[in-house]
Amino acid sequence: MSWVRSPLAAPTGRDRRGCHEQRWPNCRFFVKPETQENKEVDLKPAEPAEWLTDFEPHRGLSNGHLQTIVGNYFPRPPFRVDGVAETVEVDPVDGSRVLCHCHWQAEPERARRLTVVLVHGLEGSSDSRYMKGITARAWDAGFNAIRMNMRNCGGTDDLTPTLYHSGLSGDVGAVVRHFARQFSLQSVALVGYSMGGNMVLKLAGEWGNQLPLCAVAAVCPAIDLAVGSDALHEPLNRAYEWSFLRGLRSRYARKRELFPANYVAPTEIGAVRSVREFDHKIVSRYCGFRDADDYYYRAASARVVDRIAVPTFILQALDDPFIRLLSETRAKLIANPYITFVETRHGGHCAYLSRDPGNEIHWAEATVIRFLQAVAGQPHGS
Repeated sequence: MSWVRSPLAAPTGRDRRGCHEQRWPNCRFFVKPETQENKEVDLKPAEPAEWLTDFEPHRGLSNGHLQTIVGNYFPRPPFRVDGVAETVEVDPVDGSRVLCHCHWQAEPERARRLTVVLVHGLEGSSDSRYMKGITARAWDAGFNAIRMNMRNCGGTDDLTPTLYHSGLSGDVGAVVRHFARQFSLQSVALVGYSMGGNMVLKLAGEWGNQLPLCAVAAVCPAIDLAVGSDALHEPLNRAYEWSFLRGLRSRYARKRELFPANYVAPTEIGAVRSVREFDHKIVSRYCGFRDADDYYYRAASARVVDRIAVPTFILQALDDPFIRLLSETRAKLIANPYITFVETRHGGHCAYLSRDPGNEIHWAEATVIRFLQAVAGQPHGS
């Protein structure tokens, strides 16, 4: 039976089992106390009390839209983590490659250190602010970090003749396998934001407890693609939708210039006034789906989250402007003993700007790293 902590409850003292409880007045917290053993990786979900703190939004930013917008521009410390760039073939059939920026700890520690593969959101890249922010934290925690670009992202349109979409979890798997073979990596964790969150959860469901995967974290993941796409078309969210559409339409134009034999002129496609229309008229046409609904169903991690079999942390804000979660999907998340599912009242979309001072203002990034440290058996703050 799942333990559900309501956002309205703020228990103190000890629970019925005599266990000390922290205060989490602004989050709804789901976790199964009885956890099955993962025999392949010999890891269990960390006790949340050890790494999960309460989220209090930054003063003046208790509105989800404000969190989302300010979160995109809030200044961060300079990014000073040295790395190397490497392209990885993710599809030998068409030669598609993705660009990864890798940050390796020194030998001989590299192979035994946790390696964190980071995946950005729709129209983001390895240079997105949150990608660099969590990379710096992962490095300071002693982890290897790989900032992965999805196909075409980060100025890599020429590396693949294809478009990218939310169902390409196999690309993430190809990156994991490539570097695991190259450096004999013992343990790999996946961290994804928004669309990237859907991709890492989908891969985790497809892989189960396959080595070297040992943990997954997803921040505001687009688990249910159809309802999320429709939410973008709501009046209050049209600015976000138009921002995405500008990038997607420009990308399509670049792909047509690079591979003219593969893509028809935009005039032949007609007007594209929503993300759903883009997915119906373009993604479905060129990525092997019948229509947008077929794409949303087949690409959504919602279908496989019940098969996740490694410690997984999923963070969702109730005031996220356009991420929606169906009740049946929420039930799957709660029922899976490997998933710690946390819903906060505030946070916006992948923002989570808190009242904490200094660089700790980025609460989601700090929490994900604490989760990974708990899974990897490293002390917090190491």
